[in-house]
Amino acid sequence: MAPRANWKGFLRLSLVTCPVALYPATSESEKISFNQLNRQTGHRIKYLKVDADTGDEVPNEDIVKGYQLEKDQFIEVTKEELEEIALESTRTIEIDEFVDKAEIDPRYLIRPYYIRPDGKVGHDAFAVIRETIREMNKVAIGRVVLTNREHIIALEPMDKGLVGTLLRYPYEVRSEQEYFNDIQDVKVTKDMLDLARHIVNQKAGSFEPEKFEDHYESALIELINQKRAGKPIVPKDRPKGENVVDLMDALRKSVGGAAKTEAPKKPAKKTKKAAAAQKEMLMPIAGKKPAKEAAAKKPTAGARRKSA
Repeated sequence: MAPRANWKGFLRLSLVTCPVALYPATSESEKISFNQLNRQTGHRIKYLKVDADTGDEVPNEDIVKGYQLEKDQFIEVTKEELEEIALESTRTIEIDEFVDKAEIDPRYLIRPYYIRPDGKVGHDAFAVIRETIREMNKVAIGRVVLTNREHIIALEPMDKGLVGTLLRYPYEVRSEQEYFNDIQDVKVTKDMLDLARHIVNQKAGSFEPEKFEDHYESALIELINQKRAGKPIVPKDRPKGENVVDLMDALRKSVGGAAKTEAPKKPAKKTKKAAAAQKEMLMPIAGKKPAKEAAAKKPTAGARRKSA
């Protein structure tokens, strides 16, 4: 089932307007998540919203937003007051300008969304806006309100739709100087660069996301499968880093090592292996009781249940 739209409104370029819907382009729902349990009973932990002073539980209808001026002093802001300051971008993505993609600092990128026409009308206006952006080879910059906050959004054509990437404001990006100022100025020799370039050339390739495997996720699946099967958990040896004494010698050895370990990449098999492991985790363990019967006897942590 297709995900529900995060936002619905209008996309506007000057006087050209069309209704659009915005959908999340990424998902982490397939990742394993854990619940918090009471070790003594095996029951899930439940969190309550309580008054910090009285300790009494507070119902949702009595909870309001407040801005802290100083300790124990707040200004209460109601939902109605927040709605009164709603901006035009609450319902409309207004394209303000067009920029080169290379000008957007990657530190400003937050997350991508898919944008498509909403309903059966407006497809022609949507196509005009999309193809104009494509033809100009630019990124359209606009504004949109999500989760009660106005965001900058960068729009790019993708196939028959648009990809909108939320951008951070300058005050949200930390300066690199506080981290980089203490880095020592080191002179890198031509020989070192030549060896390093050789390593890069040996490892050169194309970006293919399918060939990457989430090794930690695979290890979690293996761990859960072993525990379900009642097998002992044996800690694996951790790789130990070595201090580099002679940098030139390390570069020379790396050149030789890269040549020896280079092998044809088979992304499809890795992907199938990971998918098979995911499917295997959902299968009942041989000799064990059916899932419903086991669950009725004692609550356990489901490998794919959401966190509490």
